[in-house]
Amino acid sequence: MRILVCKNYDEMSKKAAQIIASQVTLKPDSVLGLATGSTPIGMYKNLVKMYNDNELDFSDIKTFNLDEYYQLPRDNDQSYYYFMHENLFNHINIKEENVNIPNGMNEDVEAECEKYDTAIKNIGGVDIQVLGIGHNAHIGFNEPASIFEKGTNLVDLKESTIQANARFFESIDDVPKKAVTMGIGSIFTAKKIMLMASGEGKAEAIYNTVHGNITPEVPSSILQLHEDVVLILDEEAASKLNKEDYKLV
Repeated sequence: MRILVCKNYDEMSKKAAQIIASQVTLKPDSVLGLATGSTPIGMYKNLVKMYNDNELDFSDIKTFNLDEYYQLPRDNDQSYYYFMHENLFNHINIKEENVNIPNGMNEDVEAECEKYDTAIKNIGGVDIQVLGIGHNAHIGFNEPASIFEKGTNLVDLKESTIQANARFFESIDDVPKKAVTMGIGSIFTAKKIMLMASGEGKAEAIYNTVHGNITPEVPSSILQLHEDVVLILDEEAASKLNKEDYKLV
C-alpha cells in the first residue's frame, strides 16, 4: 500500500486526476471504476479541464460505477447516474454505451447484481478503481458488517450513512435506506485501487485502514491485502498516520 499525502484538497484532486490521466493515456481503452460523493468532484473537474485542453481522449474508455441508490429514479438529481453525468460524463467524449452504473430501479435486484458482476468479468476487469471512504470506513456502500460481501449486492445503509447523506436531500425521510453496491470481492478484482480521502473527519477511518485489524467491521481494512493500492490524502485525512507511513507530494 502506497500513501501519498498532499497539502490540501485541491492538490489531492490534481494528483488523483494525474493518476487517472496516466492510465487513460497509457491504455486508451481502459476500464475505469468510478466513485461518487463530494471527495472525487475536484478530480473530475481536473479531468474535464484536461479533456478541454486536448490532453485526454475518453472515446474508447469504459466505466463502471461503484454503486447506486435503490429505487431512486435516474433523473432524480441525487441519483448517482445524475451525479456522474453532471460532474463528468456530460463534459467529455465518453460514449454513453460505455457507461455502466447499477440500475437501482430494477425490480429483480438479484439479477441486476449478477448482471453487473458478469459485465465487469466479461470486459476483463477494472483497470483502476477509484474509492472514497466513509466516516465508518465503508467503501462503496459496503457498511461495517459481520462478513465481507463477495459480489454486487443490495445493502441496508447504516444510520450514520443515512445521516451523512441527509445534507443532499430536502428531508432525512427522503434519503434512500438501501443501495446497490459492488461488494468487496467485486472491488478486489480491480488491477489497481486508488482511495481518496479529505478532511480530519476521515483521519480515524484512514488510520484503521492502514494499521487496524482486517475485519468486516472496518470494511476498508481489507485493502491491506490488495497487491496494488494507493491512498491519496490531504494532510488532515493523514493526520493520525505516522510520518514514515507516507510520502509528501
